[in-house]
Amino acid sequence: GGHTVIEKNYRFYLILIIFFFYHEILRLNEDPNVHGLALDLPESLYSSKLLNAVKPEKDVDGVNLGRLVHGDDCLVPPTVCAVMELLEDIGGKKVLLVGVRGAEGAALQSMLQRQGATVLSCHWKSPQLQSELGHADTVVFGSAKPDDVPASWIKPGATVIYGAHGLLSGKSVLCPAALGPLLGGNMVKNTERWIHSQRHRKWDFHSLKLQPLSPVPSDIEISRAQCPKAVDVLAKEIGLLTDEIEIYGQTKAKVRLSLLERLKDQPDGKYVLVAGITPTPLGEGKSTVTVGLVQALTAHLNINSFACLRQPSQGPTFGVKGGAAGGGYAQVIPMEEFNLHLTGDIHAITAANNLLAAAIDARILHENTQSDKSLYNRLVPVVNGVRGFSPIQLARLRRLGINKTDPGTLTEEEISKFARLDIDPSTITWQRVVDTNDRFLRKITVGQAATEKGFARQAQFDIAVASEIMAILALTTSLQDMKERLGRVVVANDKKGEPVTAEDLGVTGALAVLMKDAIKPTLMQTLEGTPVFVHAGPFANIAHGSSSVLADKIALKLVGEKGFVVTEAGFGADIGMEKFFNIKCRASGLVPSVVVLVATVRALKMHGGGPNVTAGAPLKKEYTEENLQLVADGCCNLQKQIQITQLFGVPVVVALNVFKTDSPAEIDLVCKIAKESGAFDAVPCNHWSAGGRGAIKLAQAVEKAVNQKNNFKYLYNLELPIVEKIRTIAQKVYGAQDIELSPAAQSQVDRYTQQGFGNLPICMAKTHLSLSHQPERKGVPTGFILPISDVRASIGAGFIYPLVGTMSTMPGLPTRSCFYDIDLDPVTEEVKGLF
Repeated sequence: GGHTVIEKNYRFYLILIIFFFYHEILRLNEDPNVHGLALDLPESLYSSKLLNAVKPEKDVDGVNLGRLVHGDDCLVPPTVCAVMELLEDIGGKKVLLVGVRGAEGAALQSMLQRQGATVLSCHWKSPQLQSELGHADTVVFGSAKPDDVPASWIKPGATVIYGAHGLLSGKSVLCPAALGPLLGGNMVKNTERWIHSQRHRKWDFHSLKLQPLSPVPSDIEISRAQCPKAVDVLAKEIGLLTDEIEIYGQTKAKVRLSLLERLKDQPDGKYVLVAGITPTPLGEGKSTVTVGLVQALTAHLNINSFACLRQPSQGPTFGVKGGAAGGGYAQVIPMEEFNLHLTGDIHAITAANNLLAAAIDARILHENTQSDKSLYNRLVPVVNGVRGFSPIQLARLRRLGINKTDPGTLTEEEISKFARLDIDPSTITWQRVVDTNDRFLRKITVGQAATEKGFARQAQFDIAVASEIMAILALTTSLQDMKERLGRVVVANDKKGEPVTAEDLGVTGALAVLMKDAIKPTLMQTLEGTPVFVHAGPFANIAHGSSSVLADKIALKLVGEKGFVVTEAGFGADIGMEKFFNIKCRASGLVPSVVVLVATVRALKMHGGGPNVTAGAPLKKEYTEENLQLVADGCCNLQKQIQITQLFGVPVVVALNVFKTDSPAEIDLVCKIAKESGAFDAVPCNHWSAGGRGAIKLAQAVEKAVNQKNNFKYLYNLELPIVEKIRTIAQKVYGAQDIELSPAAQSQVDRYTQQGFGNLPICMAKTHLSLSHQPERKGVPTGFILPISDVRASIGAGFIYPLVGTMSTMPGLPTRSCFYDIDLDPVTEEVKGLF
């Protein structure tokens, strides 16, 4: 009421302008390319909301006072710096601020109080002005003194400072030009802080508290009892920028590969591999040890650390094995999200794999039912009156030695050569996949519909994680590298015996599109809030069985030079660790710092001659009662696995995963034998029942072990013939007397050598239940001949995999599957029955 239209419009536009600047500040706060904000606005636009919107770490002007008021180390406004430089020894003195307002006034008051001064503030019209001027030891005027305030009011001998332009409205006595170097100094300080923040630093990390119960509840009950951090909070704690994460719900986020470029000059942290002795069918807890170790390092020893784990297949989750998120008080949460769809990577792999499979059969059909000319016209159609090759078709022409770009200039012979792949159906090795245990898909017939014109053939489905695309995802180092690997995938041979690739089929770009999000690791957390990357989950028999190279590389940058990245190798050290070193480390160029070798008293008793251990059946009394002789006899397998580790020149720490039935004497015996056998240390661990606190001694042993001499080396030279590389692994790792190749295996070796694939590393597909090829032979078998029944190749992933005996790539469901216990509460939407 009473305001003119002009005044109302002015206020309206002023509010709009402030609103615009406020949101622009918020936008710049989140821009990783902007490292500092300096505000230069008319005084009428300054408000506390606007000033406090500037992030403290980007506040060059020092206008956001939150940290300053709380006594934190932060930047101070340049004019305030100027005033403080003029004042000396003001502790205990009375300082009066007259006409000093706003953010800079508050900053000056805070700085003076830090120096021990008593600070009062008033304006020029204050009734107490004369009295206060007469008692103040120092006076700071924020603007020119009015004529009606005589200088005689000021206490004789008092220090008087006339305010600068930045200290508010009015004329400046402190020359504004003189403030330039001070503002520049703030910019330099801000830049130095940003540079320091990009280097190694201790995370500003807040762990989640655990209250372990006894007896230990089920995994899902433990997971549900803990409230995880919001994933964006976790990301900020470990140094991820806002534009480097893509959030999926509340507890998962994809991490973009751009981080590797930002941190390319950051030294890597320490690289720790968790492997194991030859396990029982129940598994010995490598994932649990991995999680417990990082919980101990980060939440209890305040050391930056990351766990890098494989994504589990849903097949075992609904089959017999259950989930793979760790267990007890050392697990990844939320465990139902970890074990189910996660962020859809396996679905992306399934879609890409099956697109390639469909392309193979479709190409055979079209080539068999069309002339060269018809086929060519459909492959290179006229669009809007113009016929042109796609980029991937031009690349195929170059590989064929046809240096032409105009479709109309190809000869009949060149047209036939370009259009026909002449795939030999009997040589197709690329199978369809599904992420479900389904034994009835192990052998199928495709093409039985009338529309496929009689071109039926026998085929099969594999479990999705057995796809070569999963292995490619795990070994790739960049998006470009993944595209190249996808293009190199060999799906069959042509009728002349030459390899046919995904690139030949023209599907490489489409596969990369389907995989563009799957290549980004997924960030999750442990029960104690420590970070975990979940990425890739290749089979540990026909593939190398480790999480992704990219997850490891990103984690090693994030933890910094003094931090730790802990990852896991599938099965026992003879299989998983050997492949990790000879395949994964070759692909990544990373060098492991230490191996943690997981053992259990239960598995050692089995290797010492104990009765069979069967999943789902109660353990015999030999495993639940003290039996030192069985333990001592079974330690031969532990000693062998230590020796295998030493072949690669890496220090080894034995982690004894303790069960409640293990006696103190059994635990002491295992640790004693392990250390006598060459382990740097051997430590009993109780992380399953106590969380990270139960793995503190293991963490301390690992921290010491990384300082030991490391002479890492590969087991074999890639230039060796394929057969010699297989023999080296069989004799030096498994303890075989020799190898024996079937005629089919030898034929494949000869073919791969002739095709130029002889220099690839070897990925042995062998039972994990024995060092030999016979699962029933426990301990350390010797004198056996290792039979190689077949040899296959994953050219895109980059390895040759010999089959030792038969190897199923599609599990089946048991009589009593896990799905009987899995249910959904329709009211709370809680998943029940996962373990």
